[in-house]
Amino acid sequence: MKRYIYLSLLCFFSFLPLSAQLKSDSPLRKLQIAEMAITNFYVDSVNEQKLSEDAIRGMLKGLDPHSTYTDAKETKAMNEPLQGDFEGIGVQFNMIEDTLVVIQPIVNGPSQKVGILAGDRIVSVNDSTIAGVKMPRIDIMKMLRGKKGTKVKLGIVRRGVNNILTFVVTRDKIPVHTLNAAYMIRPTVGYICLESFGMKTHEEFMDAVRGLEKQGMKSLILDLQDNGGGYLQAAVQIANEFLKDNEMIVYTEGRNVRRQNYKAIGNGRLQKMRIYVLVNEFTASAAEIVTGAIQDNDRGTVVGRRTFGKGLVQRPFDFPDGSMMRLTIAHYYTPSGRCIQKPYKKGDLKDYEMDLEKRLKHGELTNPDSIHFDSSQKFYTLRNHRVVYGGGGIMPDYFVPLDTTKYTKYHRLLAAKNIIMNAYLKYVDANRTTLKDLYKSFDTFNKNYVVPQSLLDTIIAEGKKEKVEPKDKAELTATIPYIKVQLKALVARDLWDMNEYYRVWNEQSDIVNKAVKLASDKE
Repeated sequence: MKRYIYLSLLCFFSFLPLSAQLKSDSPLRKLQIAEMAITNFYVDSVNEQKLSEDAIRGMLKGLDPHSTYTDAKETKAMNEPLQGDFEGIGVQFNMIEDTLVVIQPIVNGPSQKVGILAGDRIVSVNDSTIAGVKMPRIDIMKMLRGKKGTKVKLGIVRRGVNNILTFVVTRDKIPVHTLNAAYMIRPTVGYICLESFGMKTHEEFMDAVRGLEKQGMKSLILDLQDNGGGYLQAAVQIANEFLKDNEMIVYTEGRNVRRQNYKAIGNGRLQKMRIYVLVNEFTASAAEIVTGAIQDNDRGTVVGRRTFGKGLVQRPFDFPDGSMMRLTIAHYYTPSGRCIQKPYKKGDLKDYEMDLEKRLKHGELTNPDSIHFDSSQKFYTLRNHRVVYGGGGIMPDYFVPLDTTKYTKYHRLLAAKNIIMNAYLKYVDANRTTLKDLYKSFDTFNKNYVVPQSLLDTIIAEGKKEKVEPKDKAELTATIPYIKVQLKALVARDLWDMNEYYRVWNEQSDIVNKAVKLASDKE
């Protein structure tokens, strides 16, 4: 209704005599005068449609980091239903300064399989440059999508690598699943990892829960690390499973938007299940809603590091030509009243994007004492009145520091230049049949498989060719165990699925192991 009132007002003003428009005290007056002057008196011809779109983008640029405008073609592409399968290269991406940046490769998708990483910048598609040429987003999407089995060559710029990397990706069907893994991590402790919150997340989650309960699950570890969020309703459905009737899950409120409460309805099947939620600095949005609801209601234990802090509510405003503006209208608040959104400077997108790097430099990711809270950021949980802190994101109950000694600089450079992934791909392609014949079950593989020294030697040799070498023997010694776990997990993924990948990888995860210990101590 508001949208039609707004459009009617625009039409009304456009038909007013110019003298009447000029008497208006509305800021619309300036826009009308500027548009009229440019259209009628500018030295060259102008595209009035583009003028209006640039004006909208200009207004949004001075607001928060998540208010956006998309033209008609972009809006149509964004609104294509993704509840089923689609065919493409399997990446989530965003356009930053006219460059396509990979936000996250789809788990076990074609791009992840060849080694494309979050943060990679795709600069060319089949030798056609797409960066710095102001190509419409919809045209880029058309170039990346295609029928299953077709190949596309991507040129990628990666931070820390001087030359452009080339990847050939075979397009495939991309299943829209949000649950990465579900298994019994210990005899009575279940583990579920959610990648995001989609239309089918609740259904997938409950199917996994029922399967784990049959295996004797008494405690659940819910892994929301690196979960970037998704649908609010999915988050509400998951949180509802753990909470009692009428307990608050989340609420929204804005300057001109009434408070809206989302509460549990009392039909949750997991109200007595012990729950441990795992988070890190990439846990955001809907994942933070679930985490905040569990923590503020004293329903479970949060383990890890402070979450991202994405708590803005966007509302779509559709225009007659099919374009759309997504405008932030409210904030998300946890049950205790904490605003999930981290602070930002209006119009300063670069500063906002540098937040995680600042956290690392300030020591927050390795030392919780580096975070200082004032009295205005102190809140209390609803059942036990424990102190929890606001200021953006969710602070865990148990902080687990990022171990920078385990993930060495040498390892980071090997990964940045894709040396580990390239060596792994060649190895598994050459040995897949042999490996499948040798390891008929994952349990046998997990117990007996050892990463061959020849594969490690190949990685070290390829590193030398790229001038990537350890600074000393100690760094090499520290790096090798972590690479071995990474390679073993990748082989497990290739031979089976993501479930087996996590069964290998989680055994070296400090955050997972902390939760396992907490859960085991309760048994």
